Formats: sequence, C-alpha cells, structure tokens
Amino acid sequence: MAGEKTEKATPKRKKDERKKGNVFLSQEVVTVFTLIATFYVLRMMMPFAIDTIEAGIKHFTSLAATEDTLTYAELQRHYIDLALIFAKTALIPLLVCGLVAAIATMAQTKLLFSAKGFTFKASRISPAQGFKKMFSARSAVELLKSILKITILLFVIYSVLKSNLSQFPRMMDMTFNGSLSATGAIIFAIVLKAGTLFIVLAAADYLYQWWDYEKNLRMTKQEVKDEYKQTEGDPQIKSRIRGLQQQRARRRMMQNVPKADVVIRNPTHLAIAIKYDQNVNRAPVVVAKGADELALRIVRVAEESGVYITENKPLARALYETVELDKEIPEQFYRAIAEVLAFVYNLKNKKSKQ
Repeated sequence: MAGEKTEKATPKRKKDERKKGNVFLSQEVVTVFTLIATFYVLRMMMPFAIDTIEAGIKHFTSLAATEDTLTYAELQRHYIDLALIFAKTALIPLLVCGLVAAIATMAQTKLLFSAKGFTFKASRISPAQGFKKMFSARSAVELLKSILKITILLFVIYSVLKSNLSQFPRMMDMTFNGSLSATGAIIFAIVLKAGTLFIVLAAADYLYQWWDYEKNLRMTKQEVKDEYKQTEGDPQIKSRIRGLQQQRARRRMMQNVPKADVVIRNPTHLAIAIKYDQNVNRAPVVVAKGADELALRIVRVAEESGVYITENKPLARALYETVELDKEIPEQFYRAIAEVLAFVYNLKNKKSKQ
C-alpha cells in the first residue's frame, strides 16, 4: 500500500524528532541502575548512618530529660542539628540516586535537552487519547512488564526468606545491632538477586524500546521522496538547472574557439581547440572540446574565425579523454602539439609575408 510505513527513518527525520525531544528511552534501565546504586551506597554507609542516628537519639533524649523550656535560638539550633543528621545519613544516597538516574538517562538520550518536551499539548489531557493509550500495544507491554517484575520480586523474596528461615528465631537472642545487621544482610541478598534479574529485564526492555522507537519513526515511500525534494531539491528542477549551467558553459567555451591557435579533429566525432600563450601558461591549454554535434560546431566556428584545423585521430582522442577543459596538456603530448603549433605558426608567417 502507498500509505504504509515500510521505510526506515532517514537521518533528517531522526534529527528533527530529536529536536522535538522524541528519543527512545528505557525507563527500566534508569530504574534498575538507580535502585542498585542507591542500595549499595546505603550498604556502605549503614554503619556510619546507624552510629549517627544512635548519637542523635541519645542527644535529643538527653535534651528532653534536662531542658524544660525552649527558646527560639535553641529551637533553631536543634533544627540545624536535625538537618545535619539528615545530611549525614540520607543526603548522600539521595544525591547518588539522582546522579545515577541522570547519567542513565543522558547516556541513552545522548545529553539531549529539549524545551519542546515541556510545551503544552492538548492531547496529553484528552480523555479520548488517554483511553486509546490504555488499550494500546505499549500499555499491554507495560502491564506485562509490571506483572513480570512483581512475580520476579515475590519469587526472590520467597526464595531468600526460605533459605534464611532458620535465622529468624536466633534474632531474638541477638543484640539490636546484630539483628539489624542480619536483617540488612537478608534485604541486600534480596536486592542483589532481584537486581540481577531486573538487569536482564532492563536489557530486554532497552531492545524493545529501541525497536518500538524505530518502528514509530518509519516513513512511507512518499514521505521519503518529499523529504528528498526538500533537502536536495526537485529532480526536475535540478536537471533544468544543470542544463542551463551546461548551456552557459558551452556558450563561454564557444567564445574561446576564435582565440585558439589550432583545432585538432577526428575528423567529425571529436574536436579539441588548443591555445598557447607563453606569457600566461607553461604549456598549451585546451580552451574548447566536444564530441559529435558539439565537435561540428567547434569546427564551424573555427572555420568562420580563420583558426587552423588539422586532422589527427589518435591525438584528438587522447586529448579528449585525458585533458579537462581549461587545463594545460600533460607533458606526454608536448612533442605532438609542438609540431602542430610549429606548422601553424610557419603557415601564419608565410601568409603574413604575402
């Protein structure tokens, strides 16, 4: 079908969509790496965080036992103490969480920032569009991913708790720090196993998002043709322009024929006009050349202008094939052209003496 989108998106189409903020992004990749990085930071900081929280609890408990009234200055000082405890325990994990999320996002979007993504679109609040999205293929995939993630998480929790079931009665005899450490070890075992499986899921989601993005950007054959016309120009117009340029070039070339010293022909198929000005050029220059009809025109103009014409099939063909217009002849033709020019100059001298 003519309107079917079967063609891959062109680089221009991808570039235009990128400017609009439309790039493929796997949110699963961002979520998984953020979750794993944050939990590992928490694990490394846990002893320090517990000591900080414990010291804070002791500090504020002692204040509650010793202070009866609070002034505004004391309240402000206590608020600063609480803020410092929060910064020591939670600020670093939060910063790591935000940083990893930003890196994972920017790595996929290649540092894209587009203000068009913040512009208002009526389709975003349209009930019809929202209802359509609810029953789209993408929604079905997202629902399937959610069910799969919940299933994986429940399976991992069940397997880890089952393998550590014998430790729970022992926690009753442990100290607070010991039981907290044992609980943390179980939690991190769950995170490690679930994170490993979620990484596999994120890789699959990344490939799916890339495939879906490429599919949505596909173009019809007509769209590709229209884009080519916009970027390269209409082929008919370009052909017309080339034709006009060739006509002007031929007109200028024909104006140079009367200035030539000699025209070498073969005998009707090729014609090459040669001019040599030792004050300007190091070697003779091809000022005009042509084949078939253009060759006959060059010969006719040369005859009308009194330019000497000679027939030399091998030399004419070699010059036509190897020397570009307005270029000096190569050294391999010096001797042959010198003989022709010498003959022409001698002929002109004889005519001038008569």
